[in-house]
Amino acid sequence: MLYVLRISALSISLALGAAAQAQPATAPTAGQAQPFKASAPLAMELHNARWFDGQGFQKGTLYVVDGKFTKSRPKRIHRRLELRDQYLIPPLAEANNHNLQSGWGVQTFGQRYLQDGVFYAAMQCGDPDSIASARPLLNQPDSVDVSFTTACVTSSDGHPLAPLLAQPVAEGQAPRQVSDFADRQLLLVDTPEQAQQKWPLVAPRKTDWLKIILAYSDRPELRGNPTALGRLGLSAETAAALVRLAHKDKLPVSAHVETAADFRAALEAGVDQIGHVPGYFAAFGDGPERFRLDEATAARAASQKTQVLTATVANTLFPMSEEQRQAQRAVLAENLRLLKAAGAQLLLGSDNFPGTSLAEIHHLAGLEVFSPAELLKMASISTPRALFPKRRLACFDEGCEASFLVLVSNPLDDLRTLDKPLMRIKQGRLLTQLDSVAEASDASTEATAVAAGKSTKPAKGKKAASAKSGSKSGSKTAATARKTGAATGKSTRGTAAVRQGTAKRH
Repeated sequence: MLYVLRISALSISLALGAAAQAQPATAPTAGQAQPFKASAPLAMELHNARWFDGQGFQKGTLYVVDGKFTKSRPKRIHRRLELRDQYLIPPLAEANNHNLQSGWGVQTFGQRYLQDGVFYAAMQCGDPDSIASARPLLNQPDSVDVSFTTACVTSSDGHPLAPLLAQPVAEGQAPRQVSDFADRQLLLVDTPEQAQQKWPLVAPRKTDWLKIILAYSDRPELRGNPTALGRLGLSAETAAALVRLAHKDKLPVSAHVETAADFRAALEAGVDQIGHVPGYFAAFGDGPERFRLDEATAARAASQKTQVLTATVANTLFPMSEEQRQAQRAVLAENLRLLKAAGAQLLLGSDNFPGTSLAEIHHLAGLEVFSPAELLKMASISTPRALFPKRRLACFDEGCEASFLVLVSNPLDDLRTLDKPLMRIKQGRLLTQLDSVAEASDASTEATAVAAGKSTKPAKGKKAASAKSGSKSGSKTAATARKTGAATGKSTRGTAAVRQGTAKRH
């Protein structure tokens, strides 16, 4: 029987995050990209815009005021973007990762999220101390918006204890024990009775979700096997007890699953979310049949409105033969087709520790289950709204948050255009890696303002001088903006479309 030590995104984050969170942030070194900065809030005209509505692209002119979209032209315009050849989409989202749940993680990976155009994320399992160091660095104008899970429950022989126990220790120190992690990084529960006893430990962790681990719940013979220690999870009965307790306190529950039986047990327990489509990895060498869903299970997921996170790119991260990998890919694709046909709520998440959901988009495209429009809707509309249901985002209607990416070409023709956004706007603020652009955006606000419906003749006296000075400043800003792409190794086509100075009437 094959036993593989799974080094998961969760275990890496728990192992590294706590150890590194105390390290101070360091300035970028030579050759390293500068961090993104947010400009002042801008009143914008998006002229000849094409924006994604979930199926295709609408055309027209949009305006941004106070960080929100509006169809009414404001009295003052700070930036006018001519977007005739560009395409607007909502920012992307990541529903399952662990790399931003410590201060060290944010410093190491946070900029990659913005670079990839991922503005929304869920960190699925971190200990409260590590996440406390991450919170001040996130949910800011120049950072990713994140929800956190700080209450993660597994069994005393459950995942991710195996890689945590395998961490190296200093010379002379005793090997790590389960007790080193029990009720600290992880809550360990083995029976429904223990679930009731330990439930008071959950509230102080200030978690947005409860995360439970179901792994090979259909393999009772693995219990007590030393080679399986730390790779299993809760029993179905214990999982159900935890869900009842969580729902009583109005706390949503996400379940990590491995097999099709785990998936069914999670549905039976009544979880709100399932963190993996079964089939991404066979830790114990099982054949594809153990991971294959059926139509009834997919239909139940849909009828219960259970969110199902994709997390298929994890299939590329674990050691296996090419034959095994292709067999697992086939199961993943088959399961996704069943869930899609049943109308299940599929959300995009990668569980890819060093990366973001952008890798998941491309991996899903390779499985050939979804059309480009379906994938883009999942990544930029369905998932952001599911992560932050109380906000009006991932839309271009009146009152929606004005956060969007500008792309050089139609992503429905080629999803690779998502890899290099031309421009990133978060709630009406330009995200840029050049200090001069961010500062000029703020300084030139009044200089580039134009009254709606009025001519742009210069005023007399001091006002005229101010306008003239502002025009020069605007020209310099436009030139600096055109340098942004060169500074980051990206195309400048969209950035060069920013028009400074007075705007023409339309």
